[in-house]
Amino acid sequence: MEAQTKQNISFEDFKQEVLSDLKIAITSRECSLLGRKEVLTGKAKFGIFGDGKEVPQLALAKAFKNGDFRSGYYRDQTFMMAIGALNIEQFFAGLYGHTNLENDPMSAGRQMGGHFATHSLDENGNWNNLTLQKNSSADISPTAGQMPRLLGLAQASKIYRNVNGITNKTNFSINGNEVAWGTIGNASTSEGLFFETINAAGVLQVPMVMSVWDDEYGISVHAKYQTTKENISEILKGFQRDEDNNGYEILKVKGWDYPALIETYQKAGEIAREQHVPVLIHVQELTQPQGHSTSGSHERYKNAERLAWEAEFDCLAKMKTWLIENNLITAEEIEELEKNIKKEVLDGKKAAWNAYLNPIKTERDELVELLNSIAASSSSKVFIEKYASDLASIKEPIRKDTLSTARKVLRLIKNEDSKANLSSWIYGYKETIQPKFSSHLFSSSKDAISKINEIKPIFDDSAEDVDARVVIRDNFDAIFSKYPETLVFGEDAGNIGDVNQGLEGMQEKYGEFRVSDAGIREATILGQGIGMAMRGLRPIAEIQYLDYLLYAIQIMSDDLATLQYRTKGRQKAPLIIRTRGHRLEGIWHSGSPMGMIINAIRGIHVLVPRNMTKAAGFYNALLQTDEPALVIECLNGYRLKEKMPTNLGEFTTPIGVVETIREGKDITIVSYGSTLRIVEQAAKELQEHDINVEIIDVQSLLPFDLNHDIVKSIQKTNRLLVVDEDVPGGASAYILQEIVENQSAYNYLDSKPQTLAAKPHRPSYGTDGDYFSKPSAEDVFEKVYEIMNEVNPKKYTNLY
Repeated sequence: MEAQTKQNISFEDFKQEVLSDLKIAITSRECSLLGRKEVLTGKAKFGIFGDGKEVPQLALAKAFKNGDFRSGYYRDQTFMMAIGALNIEQFFAGLYGHTNLENDPMSAGRQMGGHFATHSLDENGNWNNLTLQKNSSADISPTAGQMPRLLGLAQASKIYRNVNGITNKTNFSINGNEVAWGTIGNASTSEGLFFETINAAGVLQVPMVMSVWDDEYGISVHAKYQTTKENISEILKGFQRDEDNNGYEILKVKGWDYPALIETYQKAGEIAREQHVPVLIHVQELTQPQGHSTSGSHERYKNAERLAWEAEFDCLAKMKTWLIENNLITAEEIEELEKNIKKEVLDGKKAAWNAYLNPIKTERDELVELLNSIAASSSSKVFIEKYASDLASIKEPIRKDTLSTARKVLRLIKNEDSKANLSSWIYGYKETIQPKFSSHLFSSSKDAISKINEIKPIFDDSAEDVDARVVIRDNFDAIFSKYPETLVFGEDAGNIGDVNQGLEGMQEKYGEFRVSDAGIREATILGQGIGMAMRGLRPIAEIQYLDYLLYAIQIMSDDLATLQYRTKGRQKAPLIIRTRGHRLEGIWHSGSPMGMIINAIRGIHVLVPRNMTKAAGFYNALLQTDEPALVIECLNGYRLKEKMPTNLGEFTTPIGVVETIREGKDITIVSYGSTLRIVEQAAKELQEHDINVEIIDVQSLLPFDLNHDIVKSIQKTNRLLVVDEDVPGGASAYILQEIVENQSAYNYLDSKPQTLAAKPHRPSYGTDGDYFSKPSAEDVFEKVYEIMNEVNPKKYTNLY
C-alpha cells in the first residue's frame, strides 16, 4: 500500500487503512507465536521471528515504493507481509523448508525461515521490470552482511540518474528515484561492515535509508557491551549533515509510536528519494517478546523489571491502545479480530504443512509398495518387510527416511534379480530430488557462460608490440564505449587510471560516475558491485591486490557466491571483480591464497589469465554472460610486451577451457598465471637434457577444464606435475583432484602425480625472498628431472 495521510483521504478511508495495518501486525505476531511452537514440537528445525518489530515495519512499508529495494535481516516478516510479498502459508512453508518455489518463494527451502527475497528474474533467468514491483534482495544470516550490498543498491539509483545512454534503463530505474532501505538489529551495528557501509554511503551521498531496530539486546548480550554510550545514533552524530557539509539525516523515533513512525518514515523517504541523501533512523524502545530465537528463552537474561517493561511497551499492545483511544476500534472488536486471525493463521499453517508433507508421503508410499513387491520373492523377505513397515509407520517422514531405506534394502538384494528395479528407482529418485537441493549454483539462462563462443584476437601484419597494460587499457576503452551500463571503481582506479595504468585516461573520457576512485574499504567496494549488478548495471569492482581480497572474502562467499543458489535462480548479480596478484615480493603483497579463494567462493568463476590479452578476452566474454567472476591479472605482466589485437572489445577467452602452450611427449606440466613463465623457462632448459615437456595453461580454476583436455595430454605423456605458487595443498590439491580423480587420469599414469607449490609461509621480502619461498625455474627443472630419473636412471643420472 502506498503511503497515504489523513490530509488527503477521508476519515473512513484512513480508518480502514489503519485497521488493515493492525490486521497485518496481528497476523505477523500470530505467525511468530505459532512458528515457535512448530519448532519446539519438531516440525521445523529452527525459528527466528520478527515479533516486537511489527509496527515500525508497517511504517517502513508505507514509505516503500515500486522500484525500491530492501536489504535487511531476518526479522522483517511484517514488512514483507505489508508489501504483499509474504502470506501465511508462505511464511510456514519457509519454516518447514518446502523445496517448491511456488510454496516458498523466498528460497525454496534453501534458507531457514525469516530470510526474505522477491523475484527479480522470471523462470528463464530473464530480468523482470523491477520498477513495477517492490523488491527485496535475498537475505543472508551473517550479521551486518546485508550492509555492503545495500550500498550498491542505493548507488545504482545515483548511476541511473546521472549516466545517459543505458539501454533498457526504464526496466531498472525511473530517473534514479528509487531508495534502498536497510534494516539491522542494534547489536549488529557493532560489526565493522556496518560502520564501513555507513561511512561509504555518506561519502557517496546515495539514496539509502538505514533502520536500526533497537531492543537493547544482541542475543543475550545487553547494549552496554555492544555500543559506546549504548546508543548508535548518539555516537554517529558526527555524520549529521549541515549547511556546509554533506552527511546523513539522522532521525530517532520510538518503536511503539505508530503515528510518529509513519511521519518519520515519510520524511526519510522523501529526503533520500528527492535529494539523494542517506538517512539513519534509530528506532528505539523496541521489544523482542520471544527472545532471540527458538534456541533459548529470554527469561534467562532479562530481569523481572525489563520483562514487565517489555509487556507494557510491546509495539503491538501500544498500537491497540492508540487505536482504542482514538475511537478507531473497540477492545471487543480487537478481541474478535484476534480470534479470527488466530484461526486464519492456524488454517494457513495446516495448509502449508500438508502441502509440504503430502508429496513426501506419496514418494514414501511408492517406495513401500515397491519394497513389498521385492520382498515377496527375496531370500531377505523378513528384513525387507521390516524396513517397509518401519518406513510406512513414520507419520511425518522426510526424504532422508525414504532414500536411506531404499539404499539399505539394496544391500540385501545385491545378488538378486530384483536389484535392477530398486536401483532404477533410487537412480530416478535422486535425479528428481537432488536438484531441489543443488540446482542454480550458476546461471541456467540463455546468457550462461556455456553459451559464449570463443572469438580469437586478430592481429594484422602491422600489429606492434606494446606494453601489455596498453592492451588492457584500450580494451577497457572499447568496453566502456560498447556498454554504457558498464562502470569500474576501486582504490586508485579513477584519477590515476589504476596503479598499473590499465585504466589510464578512462575517467577523463567517461566521467567520474563510470570510472571512479573508492576509499580503502574492500568489503563495501564488493558491496557496491553486488548491489549495482542486482539492479541491471554491469559493474567491475576493483580490488587493488589479490591479498586485499581477504577483506571482502566473507561478502563474496556468503552473499555473491550463493545468490543464484539461495533464490533458486530468481536473483542474480553478474559482478566482475578485477584484481591483480602473483609473484610480487614480500609478505603482504605477494600471497596467492588460491586454495582458500576457490573453496570459499563456489558460485563465482575464478579466472587466472597468463597475460593481458587473455585477461581482456575474459572481460569481453563475461560482459556477454550473467554470471559473477573474479579475474586475477598477473601483477608482473603489465610492462611485458604483447601484440595489439585489432578486434578490441570483441575477442573472447573461453571460460573453463585450457590451452596447451607447449607441445611435449615426456611429461605434462599444468599451471596458470605468472608461474607459467617460470615453467616455460624450465621447459627450455629441460629440452637441452632431452626432456620434452608439454605445458598446459589452466586459464580458469572455476570452472576447470570442462572438455577434459588435460587427461588427453596425460594419455600421451603418462606423467603429471602441477606447479602452483599457492601453499602446499592449496590450489595444487584442487587441480590434482580434478585431473586424477574427476578426469580419471590415474588410468594413464606411469609415475606418481606430483605437485610443486610454494613454501607453507608467506614470501619473505625481496627477490631472494621470492626465490626461496615460491617455485623457481630451477625447482621446476629439478622436480621434472627427478621424475624422469625414476623412469630412466641411466639416461637421467642423479643430480645430487
